Amino acid sequence: MNRHRLAAALVFAALALPLAPHAARAGEGGAGPAPSDSAADAAKIERGRYLVTFGGCNDCHTPWKMGENGPEPDMTRMLSGHPQEMSVPPAPKLSDGYWIGGVGATNTAWSGPWGVSFPRNLTPDKETGLGSWTEKEFIATLRHGRQRGIGREILPPMPWPAYGQATDEDLAAIFAYLRSIPAISNRVPDPLPPTP
Repeated sequence: MNRHRLAAALVFAALALPLAPHAARAGEGGAGPAPSDSAADAAKIERGRYLVTFGGCNDCHTPWKMGENGPEPDMTRMLSGHPQEMSVPPAPKLSDGYWIGGVGATNTAWSGPWGVSFPRNLTPDKETGLGSWTEKEFIATLRHGRQRGIGREILPPMPWPAYGQATDEDLAAIFAYLRSIPAISNRVPDPLPPTP
């Protein structure tokens, strides 16, 4: 009989173990995130990953390389922008009419009437990426077409007017995802002015 009680007590204790950390946190005045917060954060990051993937952010913000089947994004430098070590020639002289073209082998430099623009580093690196940005600044950038909502204009081909139509929740999810990826130190150059 004692063995049955001991077995029942062990089963009960094993079933209660997963509840113990949550109960302890709740008893400590809410210290630490509740499991639902973790699930919500994970869902937000996953939504951001989906939007970044679906939105084609890697097409411009990830340097391309030659792969076995032709050009492909270099995911070891995912979303790190134009490589700082790669120089780009001055903007080409434009013919009449509006046009846009890629400059360079990595697909991370774009030329048009504005000069040459470079996709920025979207990784959470504090010095060269978005690591020091707030969610509010990120959303303002895509709403107003200016860095951090008040700085330099965002240049083509960045489709900020389209991204600016997204909900605050979706833009916050994109930012959460970008904060979750590996930080890559890569200082993207400033835009080049148009050729006179």
